Amino acid sequence: MPHAEIYEHFHPDEKAFVDRAWEWVERAAELHQVRRTDFLDPRQAHILFTLANRHPDAAIRLDGGYEAAERRRAIVAPDYRPVEEEPIGIRVLDISSEDRRIKELDHGDYLGALIGLGMKRDKIGDIHPREDGCHVLIAEEIGDFLTSHLRQVHRAEVRASVVELDRLKVVTPELEEMAISVASLRLDGVASDAFRLSRAKIVDPIRAGRCRVNWKPVEDPSAPLREGDIVSMKGFGRFKVLAVEGQSKSGRFRVRIGKFV
Repeated sequence: MPHAEIYEHFHPDEKAFVDRAWEWVERAAELHQVRRTDFLDPRQAHILFTLANRHPDAAIRLDGGYEAAERRRAIVAPDYRPVEEEPIGIRVLDISSEDRRIKELDHGDYLGALIGLGMKRDKIGDIHPREDGCHVLIAEEIGDFLTSHLRQVHRAEVRASVVELDRLKVVTPELEEMAISVASLRLDGVASDAFRLSRAKIVDPIRAGRCRVNWKPVEDPSAPLREGDIVSMKGFGRFKVLAVEGQSKSGRFRVRIGKFV
C-alpha cells in the first residue's frame, strides 16, 4: 500500500486505482515482475507514471499505438529491463462495410457495439471513425473474438479484421467551436454555456460526481478552468477550453471552447 502522503495528491475516488497501480510498481521493483496493463485513460496513465517515478527501481513505458494516443497501455518493469523492447500488445481492428449507413456511424456507435459484445472498456484504446469504416486500437488478446463476432454496428452490417499498427488511419476528432461570454472561469459557469443548460441544472451532476476535468473527478462547481482543460460530463458530452481571450469592459471573460462531436 502506498505511503499515506501519496493519497493526498489524488481524489478519494481514485484510491482503488492508486492501490492497484502501486502494487504493479512494487512487484516490478521488488519481485522483478514485468506487468503489461490494459488501456489506461490519461488520468490513470498520469497516476501510474507518477507512482513509477517515485520508486527508484521501477521503469515505465506508455504506448497507445501512435504518438498522439489518448488511451495507452503501460509496461511496468524493473529498472534494469529495457522497457522499449517489451511487446505492447496493441493491434488495429479494421471495421468496414458495403452498407451506405456506415458513414453515419460515430465514436459512440462503434464503442457501443464492442461493449455490447461483452468487451471491457479497458481492452479498447482510441477509436477512429471514418466515412468508409473505422480503425479501433485494441488489446491483441481480443482480436480473434472480435473478428469472429462483430457483425453489426448500430444498424449497419460490418466485417472486421485485425491489421498491424502501421496500417492505422488516425482521425483527428472534430471540434465544434463556440465563443461564449462568462462572468468567471468557474466550472459550472463555462459548462452551463457549453452544454446549453442553466447553471442550476449543471450543478447537481457536478456534485454527484459525473464531471471530470482532464479525466480527474471534480465535484466542486466553483473549480476554475484554464486554457487546454478538457471537461467531460457523463450524459452530456465533453468540451475543451481552447482559449481565454480576455475580458470585456463589463468584466466578463471571452472564452472559445470546442465541443467534441
